[in-house]
Amino acid sequence: MTRIAVLGNGRVGGSLAKALTQAGHEVTVADRTPGAASSAAQTAEIVINATPGAGSLERLTALRPELEGRILVDVSNATVDGPDGLPVGLTHSGSSLAEQLQDALPRTRVVKTLNTMLYTVMTAPAALGQAPTAFLSGEDPEAKQTVSRMLGDLGWQREWITDLGGIETARATEAAILFVPHVIRTSGFAPFAISIAR
Repeated sequence: MTRIAVLGNGRVGGSLAKALTQAGHEVTVADRTPGAASSAAQTAEIVINATPGAGSLERLTALRPELEGRILVDVSNATVDGPDGLPVGLTHSGSSLAEQLQDALPRTRVVKTLNTMLYTVMTAPAALGQAPTAFLSGEDPEAKQTVSRMLGDLGWQREWITDLGGIETARATEAAILFVPHVIRTSGFAPFAISIAR
């Protein structure tokens, strides 16, 4: 059992919290109530950033003391959205949200993952017609191993998880969000994920 704090109680955060609780972890969900995120992060071993990406950097930088020494799993994408609310660009051009978080939180081990799929796939990868891929980006090998085990608890088989390397590789996976509006317009909100075929 791992103590996990989920920051954000929307569809992504709620889905992850429910699945991780069912897997036997001790999960706390922090909403926008003042002090909730700080309290949750202080007692957790793993903190999951499921807040809207555009405001994630500011919110998490404010939690620097609480996040020190923790593993921060970043599943968000920081995007510039169009009139229909779907992404048309990336907030951190030439960088990534994950890199910005790691720079702002040098004593926190940031791992980027689960950001290349519709949120329903995060907790039910086997429901797709073919195997999806969960990518890992981060500087700390031990943290990535811990996150891989957590993904296993969510139903991700080991061969479905690909470690891309350092945190700078999150630029590639975050850019994959730009596929989303086109996929949704052609196929609707049916579950989908980016997959590497070998």
